[in-house]
Amino acid sequence: MKRKRWFKVVICFFCVLIAIDVGTGIYFYNLAIKRNIKTFLTGNEDLQVSAAAMDVFLEGDWRKWVNEQNFEIWEIESFDGIKLRGYFLKAKEPTDKTVVFAHGYLGNAKDMGLYGKYYYEKMGYNLFTADLRGHGQSGGEYIGFGWHDRLDYIQWIQCLLEKQGEAITIVLHGLSMGAATVLMASGENLPDNVKAIIADSPYTSVYDLFEYQLNRMYHLPSFPVLPTTSLVTKWFAGYSFNEASALKQVKKTDIPILYFHGNNDTFVPTEMVFELYENTNSEAEIMTFDGASHGEAFAIYRDQYVDKLKSFLSKHVND
Repeated sequence: MKRKRWFKVVICFFCVLIAIDVGTGIYFYNLAIKRNIKTFLTGNEDLQVSAAAMDVFLEGDWRKWVNEQNFEIWEIESFDGIKLRGYFLKAKEPTDKTVVFAHGYLGNAKDMGLYGKYYYEKMGYNLFTADLRGHGQSGGEYIGFGWHDRLDYIQWIQCLLEKQGEAITIVLHGLSMGAATVLMASGENLPDNVKAIIADSPYTSVYDLFEYQLNRMYHLPSFPVLPTTSLVTKWFAGYSFNEASALKQVKKTDIPILYFHGNNDTFVPTEMVFELYENTNSEAEIMTFDGASHGEAFAIYRDQYVDKLKSFLSKHVND
C-alpha cells in the first residue's frame, strides 16, 4: 500500500511538472509568436537606438518620401490560405532590376523605405516590399520568423515574374527577421532571376535566437522551455524552431550573399553573422560596423554601407 501511495505521489509530481512545462511553452508562444500587441521588448536595453540612428529612423526624409510614392498594392494567397499584401513601385526610368525587401520583427513593409529610397533614387531599381505574415496589412495569426515567410517570398517572386516578365533581375534585401527570411529562401529552388542577396543583421536559426534571448532576458536555460515552446509552435503555427534555420539553408545556396552586421549588436549577437558567412555555400562577403547596434548600420554608416553594397551588386547584377 505504501509503495502504491508513493507511486501516485511521483506520478502526480510529474504531471504537475508537465503541466507547468506546457503552460510555460504556451506562455512564450503567446509572448513571441502569436500575433498580438507585444510589450515585452519595451525598455529592452539591447534595442536601445543610438541618437544618430534615432534621428534617421524617426525623422529621416525617407518617411516623407515613402508617403509620397504611389505604390501599387498587390495581394496573394499563401500556400496555407493567408491573404498577404505587397507594394510595388516602378522605377522612374524603365529597368529590368527589382529589389525585393523583407522587414524585421514587428515592422511593416514600408519600413524598408529607409533602404528603398536609395535603391530607387540612386540606383534606379524598381521596388517591391511586403508585409510579412502576422504583420501590417497581411493576414496571419502568428509570426513566421522567416520560415513560412520564405515560401511566401517565393510566391512574391513568381508574382513579379508574371507581372514584369521572365527577363527581370532580382535582388533580395532583408533586415533582421527579414534577413533571416531571404536567407531561408536562398536554400530553396529560386529562379535564376535572383542574382544576389543582402542580409542585414540576420540570425542563424529561430532556436539559436530564442536560446540566446531566453538566457539574456529571462535568465532561463533552454531546456525544457524551448523544446516545449517549439512543440507548441509546431502545433499552432506549423513550424518548429530547429527547422527554421537560415544556417541550414545557406549551406545549400548558390546565390551570392552580402552580410552586414553591427559589432555592438546584442539583440542578435554578431557571432551569428560570422557563423552564417563561414557556412555559406555560395560566394559571400561580410562587412561589420563598429559602434552599430541592431539594424543601425545603414543609418549611421551610410556611405560605407552603400559603397560595399554597390561594389557587391556590380559583381553579381548585370548592367
